[in-house]
Amino acid sequence: MTIKKELSDLEAKVTKGLKIAHTKMIEFKKFKKTPIVISQNGKVIEVTPEEMALETEK
Repeated sequence: MTIKKELSDLEAKVTKGLKIAHTKMIEFKKFKKTPIVISQNGKVIEVTPEEMALETEK
């Protein structure tokens, strides 16, 4: 297997894992009824899990 193919496979696995972790985080925040804290345009803001779920669907 070439290095390029190995890196491509690794990238696919990491991307899949991050998507799963993101989904679980949103579910957890909905369960706890707590906001998600993010940085947007250099400012720290709180976003509801529902808003975050809508943004990720786009």
